[in-house]
Amino acid sequence: MNDDIKPNLIYTTGETQKFLKVSSSTIKRLLKKGLLRANKVGGQYRIFGKEILRLVSPEVEKGAIKSYLGLKKKIVDKINKW
Repeated sequence: MNDDIKPNLIYTTGETQKFLKVSSSTIKRLLKKGLLRANKVGGQYRIFGKEILRLVSPEVEKGAIKSYLGLKKKIVDKINKW
């Protein structure tokens, strides 16, 4: 298998897992949280290569950091109110 992710090809969760070098539970979590968009076909997820590329792009990382910092602030605020 070629190691290049092709934007217009469709990949399985197993192939995506290998590309991202993450566990199957991480793939499930990414799908459940909507961080990795996919279509379900016959009970199995199919993921466009462009979604995998979007996930590992610097823009997505910036968004994830912003989201994390926002969540962290909410938690700290809530703790401080106790």
